[in-house]
Amino acid sequence: MPEPVRVLLADDHALVRKGFRRLLEDSGSILVVAEASTGREAVHLSETHTPHVAVLDITMPDMDGLEAARILQSRFPAIAVLMVSMHADPAYVLSAREAGAVGYVLKSAAELDLEDAILRVARGEAVFPDLSNIEPVAKQTKLQELTPRERQVLQMLASGKANKEIAALLGVSVNTVAVHRARLMDTLGIRGTAELTLFAVRCGLVSPR
Repeated sequence: MPEPVRVLLADDHALVRKGFRRLLEDSGSILVVAEASTGREAVHLSETHTPHVAVLDITMPDMDGLEAARILQSRFPAIAVLMVSMHADPAYVLSAREAGAVGYVLKSAAELDLEDAILRVARGEAVFPDLSNIEPVAKQTKLQELTPRERQVLQMLASGKANKEIAALLGVSVNTVAVHRARLMDTLGIRGTAELTLFAVRCGLVSPR
């Protein structure tokens, strides 16, 4: 029998990882060798377990999936990165590709598509959705809920500036910038800087890097 495809699963929700593991290992052609709850843990476990494919959620604490993908691409180029996300938006797909992922599967379709996508990227294929069929999420409504200053802070954060740098540019305290950042995330329903950046790209506030 051919060797099963060795897979690392990275998602901050244990129940999601458990469901994916059960789904994949029932196939008989895939072996889940490790599970991670953060991007940083995924990078560490990739070094110790040498998977063929790393399945990464985009939104994770400590280090998001995009940053983890960049590191894996740099350190372990033989590992194929497959991004799994709830975000059906072209900006996320493009960012995943730019980070070094060779595939992107929506969580809503994972039960049908995940096994096939893993096997395909393990064979060296690229598996990305047709961007023309992905409807961008409504964004202008949320953008209009932001104050001019919050929009300014969002643009600076998305451009890669740190809180201290933004504070100096705006002539305010670092604590004030932190408050604006927290309000931004609360208003937009966003958990991290990577998602803030992607939102800003979708809204046209910054250009994709």
